[in-house]
Parts: sequence; structure tokens; C-alpha cells
Amino acid sequence: MRHFLGDRRGTVGAGMLCVLLIIAGGAPLISAPPPAELDVVGTRFLPPLTTDRYGAFHALGTDRFGRDVWSRLAYGARISLAVSGLAVLISAVLGVAVGAAAGYASGRLALLLLGITDFVLALPRVVLLLLLASLWPPSTALVVLLLGGTGWMTIARLVHGEVRALAARPFVEGATALGAGTARVLWRHILPNALTPVIVASALGVGNAIMLEAGLSFLGLGVQAPTPSWGNMIASGRDTLVNAPWIATAPGLALVLAVVACTLLGDALRDAYHGPQRGQGRWAA
Repeated sequence: MRHFLGDRRGTVGAGMLCVLLIIAGGAPLISAPPPAELDVVGTRFLPPLTTDRYGAFHALGTDRFGRDVWSRLAYGARISLAVSGLAVLISAVLGVAVGAAAGYASGRLALLLLGITDFVLALPRVVLLLLLASLWPPSTALVVLLLGGTGWMTIARLVHGEVRALAARPFVEGATALGAGTARVLWRHILPNALTPVIVASALGVGNAIMLEAGLSFLGLGVQAPTPSWGNMIASGRDTLVNAPWIATAPGLALVLAVVACTLLGDALRDAYHGPQRGQGRWAA
């Protein structure tokens, strides 16, 4: 933790991510009017820092339907961050389960799990996502399941390596000698010490999931309008880049900031984990 707190990348990334989370959580309080409120005639294509004829201030302007861009950006942060967070959580659970089973088991079960992991890992994820997303009607839940179900392989490989290394440690041999069963040794002694690389990979995976969700929504295969997400906001503003560039620029910048924040945080966690004084296991003597 000391190495992480001394890394400016970690503090900057965590700070940026906290700001985005505050905006997402406080969207009903800091955004007005509602993101789906329309006024095509009176307030469409208003530039940023403009007050409309009703006295409402639009910090980031309005789109072609008169909807406030700042309001949609704040509510879109809820969708984009929630979808990516849930997807990474599903990936982490699947990856830990498969990696732990493959690392501590032996024989055909381990070979089968590793074979499935390598096979899915060899498939291009973007192509697989586009194929799977086209098979069912687009929805937010589908995006979460697809991103979660196609992102667990790297975590499984990391956990497999950690479990294999920890299984040979003296504290695991001691727990086995004291009569602890296989499930107890794996759950109480090995997994708590193998979760650090999972946390690092998850922090980096959130940024990747945000980008993939935005890409699917941009193509019309993700979150559907009128529900705002950064991806479909960029898609709605691509035809007006010349006369109203703020419509696509605002969510694009928010997307870049979110990905950069997750990358900085993940890099700082990775360097802290691989520091010179790496721990020897929580249960080691």
C-alpha cells in the first residue's frame, strides 16, 4: 500500500475515477432538465454556456432534440460505469473460479479447463462480441453479460499461475498436514493470497470494458436510445460534428478520461504489486 500511495499515477487515477463516480451518483442533483426532455423547436443545437429562452442554463449545450448534453452526460456516466463495473465483476468471478480449479486440480479436469480458456482466449474478442450481440435484441443486460462472458480468460490464466505457485508454499503444506481439506485450503489459504493480480487486472479491465461498451452502443448493438450512454451519445453527434461538435466531443472526452483514470490506477497497482518487497503470503510465518 505504501508503494501505491507514493505513486502519483495511482492518486491521479483514483481521483479522476472518484470525480466520475460522484457525477454518476449525483446525476439527479447536478443535472437539469431531465436527459430525455425534448424541445426540438425552442432549444435545439444551443452552444455550450448558453441560457435558453426559458432561463435554463446549458453548460455543454443541447443536441438536435433540445436535450441538455450535460444532463445526458451525467446520466450516461451511470450507465457506462455501471455496465463496465458489472461486466468486470462477472469476468473476475468466472476467471477466479476457472483459474483456481485449474491450478489446484490435476489430471483431465485441469487440462479441460485450460484448454477451454486457451480456446476462448484465441478468439478475437471484438469479433466475438459483434457476433454474439447480433444474435439477440440489444439491451443493457445483454451488454453486461457479453462483456463479462468474454473477458474472464486473462484473469483465469493469472489465477492459475498464482495458485500453482502458492500451492507449493510451506504454509499450504502446513495447513494440509493439520488436516485441512482441499476446499478449505483453496478457499482460506490460497485464494486470499492470489487475489492481488485479479484486482490489478480488474482495474485495467474496467477501462477496456468502458471502451467496448461505448463501441457496441455506437454501433447500435449496446445500450439503446433514449437511455443515454457515452457510446450512443457519440453516435448521435457524429452527423453534426461540423455545426455542433460539442454533442460528440463531450462524451468522447468523458470516455477518454475514464479510460485514462482506470489505466493509471491499474498501472500503479501493478507496480505496487510487483515492487521489490512483494509479500510472502498472508498466512506465511
